[in-house]
Amino acid sequence: MPSLTPPRATSDTATAKTGRHRKLWWTALVLALIIGIIVLSPIICTLAVAVAVTAGVSLGKKTPTFLRFTSPATATRALIISVVVALLSAGMANLVLPRSGTTVDEAPVAFAPTSPAVDEAVAVDEEQQASPTPTQTVVPEAGTALAALATLEVKGRAPKTGYDRDEFGQRWKDIDRNGCGQRDDVLARDLTAVQRNGRCVVTSGILNDPFTGQRIAFVRGQDTSALVQIDHVVPLSDAWQKGAQQLTARQREALGNDPLNLLAVDGAANAQKSDSDAATWLPKNTGFRCAYVARQVSVKVAYELWVTYAERDALERILTGCPTERLLTSDYAADAMAIAAEPAAKPSPSIAPAPNPQPTHESKPAPAPAKPADVYYKNCTAAREAGAAPVRRGDPGYAKHLDRDGDGVGCE
Repeated sequence: MPSLTPPRATSDTATAKTGRHRKLWWTALVLALIIGIIVLSPIICTLAVAVAVTAGVSLGKKTPTFLRFTSPATATRALIISVVVALLSAGMANLVLPRSGTTVDEAPVAFAPTSPAVDEAVAVDEEQQASPTPTQTVVPEAGTALAALATLEVKGRAPKTGYDRDEFGQRWKDIDRNGCGQRDDVLARDLTAVQRNGRCVVTSGILNDPFTGQRIAFVRGQDTSALVQIDHVVPLSDAWQKGAQQLTARQREALGNDPLNLLAVDGAANAQKSDSDAATWLPKNTGFRCAYVARQVSVKVAYELWVTYAERDALERILTGCPTERLLTSDYAADAMAIAAEPAAKPSPSIAPAPNPQPTHESKPAPAPAKPADVYYKNCTAAREAGAAPVRRGDPGYAKHLDRDGDGVGCE
């Protein structure tokens, strides 16, 4: 007859499995609780401090406060417990989370052994970082704008008193005597696809604006001509305050109409520039800045203007990045400045008149011819009036200001 009692081994196995499951659940619960306490330890610490402060206020004022402590004994117990919890949670937060003052460099890191060569390379690199690299001195080449900049006088800006645009003579004067105004000459030079009305007047064209780098369609008209303006590279007001006051009227007129000092540019950019120098304004088109400041230096050298200290530093900073940018020259400036450079005739000392000699029949010696070095023509007009034109290199009176194209023949 079979027994009705269940097998004991099966019951013991089920009990053992249930116990293991409970242990695993309790272990997981405890671990989760510990991890939660560790992660939330800053928040727990903050709450504990808040409870401690509230309990302390309740004990001091003998009021229940907003936590509603029913008695001083309850507030005391809450104070003690919250202080203990705050200390424990702060300790866990300090151990697990990085301190606010700790940086990556302070953390201990185990490095793999390196070879002496690598260590030496690292040491050299650290030394280079510790000591600043000395600035390389750029030696300017002769004939460059950077070399010419060093020849300009540096001093403060003079007052603007007395400045007027009319001080620079006729606007758009035909200084090259080709029958066209200087504005049209500059437009024809700087625009492409130029259309003219007659021989001189430029009616339309395309400007690749040097200041902004944009393409601008120029159409002559009351509402459209201002889109393209003629800029004085060295503003006349700036020139007035840096030496042009001392120039003659003719020299200032040459400065105001010299193609070297004129550029066709975007009207808005020209208005933004106004009378600023390189210390306060540079073209938005960075690719043109070298050519722009080199042209400013060229104008100031040609007309013997000075620069301020800030302007000199700005020009030097740009030109150091393009030390081979060439200095430009101007025949018009050479002609105008040569007139002022012509030495004035020295007055002859007064000598008592000698007694008239008695006439003789002896022949008088012919006067000695003038030395070639003493012959000087202010311009081609003077050379033509003297009947010396054309003046060739080596001839008496030949000078560079008469030979603008440099072919060795002046006033042709």
